[in-house]
Amino acid sequence: MADTLGPVTERRAPKADHAAASAWIDAYLAGLPTDQRAVLRHLREFVLRSAPDAVEAISYGIPAVRYHGQVLLWYHAAKTHCSLFPRAASIERYRDELAGFKVSKGTIRFTPDRPLPDELLGRLVADRVAEIDGSAG
Repeated sequence: MADTLGPVTERRAPKADHAAASAWIDAYLAGLPTDQRAVLRHLREFVLRSAPDAVEAISYGIPAVRYHGQVLLWYHAAKTHCSLFPRAASIERYRDELAGFKVSKGTIRFTPDRPLPDELLGRLVADRVAEIDGSAG
């Protein structure tokens, strides 16, 4: 995994320090190939706009977005694809719409030339927000 982190040498940002996490993610994205950087920057910005109370974080050594203290989702670039990790329940609920993407229990794989459509990404984010809001009560 170290080769996918580009110039980033520190894998963790302090949990409560969102500015440090954002800076770490900036460096992580800067070290990616141009096509992966573009698609993951878009994903990052889209998710943060879609969940205004969300904050950036590092979890399991990869970029994450937290919402009300819980991880909303993770994302990552690998050598031949990008991945979104919205949790298994969300993937199962949208399995039909994810046809054409490689999915496993908790992972959606996509490529820069075939990214997740914003409409679907928005539904996945809304689903996770609702799931977290429902568990808070």
